[in-house]
Amino acid sequence: MPNKFSKYICQNCGSETSQYFGRCMNCKEWNSIIEEKKGLLSKNFFDNENSRSKEFKEIQIEELTRIKSGFKEFDRVLGGGFVNGSIVLLGGEPGIGKSTLILQSAAKISLLEEVLYVTAEESLEQIKIRWERLDQKSSNLKIFAENNLLSIINEIKQLKPKIAIIDSIQAINNADMESSSGSVSQVRSCSSELQNFAKKHNIALLIIGHVTKDGSLAGPKTLEHLVDVVLNFEGDHIASRRLLRGIKNRFGATLELGVFEMQENGLNEVVNPNSSFTNNENISGVATTITLEGTRSFAVDIQALVNKSFYQNPKRTTTGISLNRVHQILAVIEKHIKIQLSSFDCYLATAGGFELNDPSSDLAIAISIVSSLKNQIPLRNCAFIGELGLNGQVRETNSIKSKIDESIRLGFEQIIIPHTKDNGFTNVQNIKVITVKNIQEAITLSLKLI
Repeated sequence: MPNKFSKYICQNCGSETSQYFGRCMNCKEWNSIIEEKKGLLSKNFFDNENSRSKEFKEIQIEELTRIKSGFKEFDRVLGGGFVNGSIVLLGGEPGIGKSTLILQSAAKISLLEEVLYVTAEESLEQIKIRWERLDQKSSNLKIFAENNLLSIINEIKQLKPKIAIIDSIQAINNADMESSSGSVSQVRSCSSELQNFAKKHNIALLIIGHVTKDGSLAGPKTLEHLVDVVLNFEGDHIASRRLLRGIKNRFGATLELGVFEMQENGLNEVVNPNSSFTNNENISGVATTITLEGTRSFAVDIQALVNKSFYQNPKRTTTGISLNRVHQILAVIEKHIKIQLSSFDCYLATAGGFELNDPSSDLAIAISIVSSLKNQIPLRNCAFIGELGLNGQVRETNSIKSKIDESIRLGFEQIIIPHTKDNGFTNVQNIKVITVKNIQEAITLSLKLI
């Protein structure tokens, strides 16, 4: 019998139901639904006379003041630094370096501003060990080991820091709730209370969050909607390179990218990120594209290996590239270049594991595949830009001008782009611009095939 004073929430996806089910109807997870008591409206809920609607002419816009993080790459992703009263959520896999990045940033900020670092997962001694390894200097940095929400809020209220850091939100516990730490209700409740307090007292709040096994931020999706900025810290545990990616930003551009490198003394900024994703190799199976991440252009090598398959179903493996996108490109090549790839294994990877989301990389992917198959070296010192249509056409893409400028800065001698009505692109100095209309023309020019 459903209880009118209870609601049932899935701890995996956060969906709510009016009664208990053994399996969540939304995410199909078993035994993930727990009962929670419904909150009642306070007696003062309808008595708030201070809140009223306003016209645009009545709204006064205050100038945003930002707190520099101490890292130029971090500030780039944030849009210039932390905004007073903003809530920033940083996610990433365990051991990727989230706490290291934030502890280093907290040390740099503390040289000018008061900073409180709340560690809910580690003791003060564990933090001190990492601190000595990082060899940082600080002035106004306070460390507080606590996981009780009320104690944390009281400490923030007493210190009144410019920025407070919570590591991590899944370990914070609200004693007024019956559920355990890390549950959907606890994460939602603690985040909401911290947000209200930070907004009211104009304190910048940085929250570190865990990610699930599929790479998404753990906890309810409302957590991402609750905060102002969502950042993802990603990279390979084996490689030293780390990428800080902006997923959401109310105070700057989204999908901005910052590049760091993990070393013995902590994380260091990468001054020239393009050197991390391209080696200017002039060999078969490698083509370079210029991709846009936020407002920043990157040159990325795409590597392909096409080999005769010994299985009935050929293998298709990708790293840093969408597998569905590769399947479409392979179909376009088979249809319009008349090359049968159904009996070949195809392995594709980006240099450094860079995650390609820009569709203008389609042309470079196609060039690398055919280059590997034919064992033919593509045009020397050339970048390839263009989105492939299903009918074989090379479609125009956004930000062609900035990608050409980046190619010139990196020293490329030529660049292949989609045919465009703007003749200004073909008259650029310091680089030879070649325009193509379809995949046949692009393959012929790039690989000198007849």
